[in-house]
Amino acid sequence: MATVAITTTGPVSGTAEAATSTRSTPLIPAGDRQVRFTADGTTTYGTVHIPAHRAGQRLPAALLIPGSGLTDRNGDQPPATTPHTLALFASTLGDDGVMSLRFDKYGTGRTGWGRYKNSDHIDMAAYTGQAVAAYNVLRAQPEADRNKLLIVGHSEGGLQALLVGRAVRTKPAGLALIAPQDTRLLDAIDHQLAGTLDRLVAAGELSPTQAQLNKKGVSRAIADFRVERQVDTSGLLPFIASLLNGLFGPHNATFVRSDDAIYPPDIARRVAHGTRTMVTCGTADTHLPCRTTPPLLTALAAARTTGPGLRILPGLDHFLHPAGTPVNDQMIAPAAQSALHDFVRPWQHLTTS
Repeated sequence: MATVAITTTGPVSGTAEAATSTRSTPLIPAGDRQVRFTADGTTTYGTVHIPAHRAGQRLPAALLIPGSGLTDRNGDQPPATTPHTLALFASTLGDDGVMSLRFDKYGTGRTGWGRYKNSDHIDMAAYTGQAVAAYNVLRAQPEADRNKLLIVGHSEGGLQALLVGRAVRTKPAGLALIAPQDTRLLDAIDHQLAGTLDRLVAAGELSPTQAQLNKKGVSRAIADFRVERQVDTSGLLPFIASLLNGLFGPHNATFVRSDDAIYPPDIARRVAHGTRTMVTCGTADTHLPCRTTPPLLTALAAARTTGPGLRILPGLDHFLHPAGTPVNDQMIAPAAQSALHDFVRPWQHLTTS
């Protein structure tokens, strides 16, 4: 179980004895607070973004959870991939008066691997425990309204949002699952590789026969890994063999097994009744396409969640960019911004000067 020790740096605003008339209290400008907390013997570092507010006001507060791989608090995997997704989420939410916490997950940024030393033995539960600790840190911030706690997760972070929501004692009022992992991990990878092979055939770079042989080889390799048989990637295209060998090798196998064991709709069925939820899918998302979303949506409906539900984002890719946009363009398309604004509408907190 994660243990949490909170240390904050930077000014702390707001007191329980705030004046009843917010108009008579000073306006505190927007700013960032750097925080650190201990979870499972490792110090995690993060950033709390606090929008402009009046002293004593309590703000809706969102935990931002990054996607798969070595993705840091800003939503980046530097130096190669730096879309700044989570930092842009923080800014967008801040425009609606929603404060947020984003953090460097294990293996990234200032946090690093800590007690885990490397990725060899870390599993999904460890990352969930870290995110639960982060949620509790956000809840303890002096500006946070504990009745208006939200979780916003991108990609694998969408699955983590569901897991954290299940684990915490103070349930979130809302869950925003942005291009979420909505099926078992290796099923998603199987779909992704099949799509890549189809695109190579369409471009004339691969024959249909070669594509079919590789699709069968991928499915066979996944089936073998799941039952702990020796995986044979010989005969597959080099880029596919390299990807699978990396996933199934000693540095990632523990995590991959633990993630692949989770079927997201099973977790979604246990979301607290009345939770406001939103699920987005971009029609140009080749990582997690819209066609895989229905079981997750059905599960959320069975849990009697409320809110915007599904928001289809025409022409947007996995990073919420218009199709064809370089991945490192640090922007979120207007349709995605609009979806976030709609999600937080009940909690929108705008402060005027």
